[in-house]
Amino acid sequence: MVSGKAGEQVTPQKPSIVLGITADMSLKLMEGFPQYLARRGWDVHVVCSPGPLLDELKQEPGVTTHPIAMARRPAPIADLTALARWVFLLQRLRPDITSVGTPKAGFLGGIAGMVTRVPARIYMLRGLHFETATGLKFKLLMILEKVSLATAHSALAVSPSLRSRAIGLGLVRAEKIVVLGAGSSNGVDLLHYKPRRTDHPECEDGNKLAIELGLAPDVPVIGFVGRLSEDKGLADLAKARDILHSRGLDHQLLVVGGIDDSAAPAVLKELERSGRPPIQTGYVRDTAPYYRLMDLLCLPTRREGFPNVVLEASATAVPTVTTDATGAIDSVVDGETGVIARMDSVAELADGLALLIQNPGLRQRMGIASRQRAQDHYRRPLIWNLLEEFYTQSLPHQGPGQDSGAVTLSEAR
Repeated sequence: MVSGKAGEQVTPQKPSIVLGITADMSLKLMEGFPQYLARRGWDVHVVCSPGPLLDELKQEPGVTTHPIAMARRPAPIADLTALARWVFLLQRLRPDITSVGTPKAGFLGGIAGMVTRVPARIYMLRGLHFETATGLKFKLLMILEKVSLATAHSALAVSPSLRSRAIGLGLVRAEKIVVLGAGSSNGVDLLHYKPRRTDHPECEDGNKLAIELGLAPDVPVIGFVGRLSEDKGLADLAKARDILHSRGLDHQLLVVGGIDDSAAPAVLKELERSGRPPIQTGYVRDTAPYYRLMDLLCLPTRREGFPNVVLEASATAVPTVTTDATGAIDSVVDGETGVIARMDSVAELADGLALLIQNPGLRQRMGIASRQRAQDHYRRPLIWNLLEEFYTQSLPHQGPGQDSGAVTLSEAR
């Protein structure tokens, strides 16, 4: 409490923050964090496109939601409408901080924050969508990122390789962008994603799910979790399966995720070319039970920010075979928590999968190491604390030099 003009006791105003993200489904990227900030005394506002996850978040105490329809792809008229709504909202709220991420929300929220002179504007860089684009789309997406970064006072990259890539491409100055801790935008819930236990009643539910899916007992299960799109490298996984089949390495492929682009159905057909037909679940709300059915995860991705699916698999003590793509390379310690193959090298991807398929003991050791790494560096309370500390140091009352303060925080980790 502080004293007012007439000796009154006045409650200090809560620091206010606007968290912005484009799509309702992408709210999973900040799951639990708005509520955490609210419990910590922040006035929390969340902006994203309308949807069921935003409706659910609306019920959380201390969190105010603001639906603004934002098209994921360029749409000039819709984008101008959304920008006007962003400006009107920020003029009304007058937040201390905006923290926006994903391309369209980062772009619109960044411009609106600059126009309305939000004191502390932070851009959350979760990936570079243009890395796998070509032609005009590449140029447009690159401009989008440059503008988003230019409108921010500081930026958070979710992985070291992503920060290096952004700096190397000339998108942002090195002193303006930092990584907190070991990376990740939201960490992983270690209580929800946990290893399977054959001595626990939960294993009965796992056996039931395996039977429902048609998984054969005692045949190694390679899992894939994520959007079914070209960016995820499923075509390379199909070719790697051809190699495994030619070597006589029996395995099952469990694909957990919904179709995200027009090329996905053709890729799924390719995955059926060799060996046992893949088992596809489609989109599922809770992926935790499915990780516990896997012997290893494969993420043959071509671009990432920091792959949450690897964190979820790690928390479940499942090792990962992935590529050296931006972001993905930070998610696995090669030879310790999994295997990293060169992007575009189907042979290396197949060798990594073969190594783990043939060595149950190695899978177990890598799985244990993966879980330990998740506990040490990526548990949610740790990540949330780092984010809140960064936001607190960025508050207007902390004085000038927000960028240098952010670098000091990162270097201290």
